Amino acid sequence: MSSIYTKTGDDGTTGLTNGRRLPKQSVRIDTLGNVDELNAALGVLIASATSLKQILEPVQHHLFLLGAELATPGSTYIDHQRIEKLETAIDLLDAKLPPLVHFILPGGNQPAALAHLARTICRRAERNLVRLSQDEQVNSASIIYLNRLSDLLFVVARSLARADGGEIPWNKET
Repeated sequence: MSSIYTKTGDDGTTGLTNGRRLPKQSVRIDTLGNVDELNAALGVLIASATSLKQILEPVQHHLFLLGAELATPGSTYIDHQRIEKLETAIDLLDAKLPPLVHFILPGGNQPAALAHLARTICRRAERNLVRLSQDEQVNSASIIYLNRLSDLLFVVARSLARADGGEIPWNKET
């Protein structure tokens, strides 16, 4: 790239890798933006809790692949091996946690709150990808990947909260 700005999006459209231009408010472009936002949120989370780098940095690379899928309709980069890696990480972290017996508030400490924020962004990306799949062909493994990633982020949040002060149980009486 010779220049960071191309001016091609000044008309409210964004180009896909196949040259097709879509309105920036299209479901595909919105989903791509959600995946990008999720990746940035993971970067902030890793910066706040560097112990997570080994688990979450590969996920950031996977999210770039998911972005490539969205920018290149018909392509497939996310596969079941990547989903299995998330499941392995979930199982390892969850095995160290007590059973969940109540709802917990998103928070507990800053890293845990950041993990919860990333989880909610992930859920939004997942909802938009499902919405896109109603009208266009999408990689079903990518939907599963985002679903599992939100589970991983929930377990990460629990782990981080319990490591520093504990989880905050939801109190319906408050």
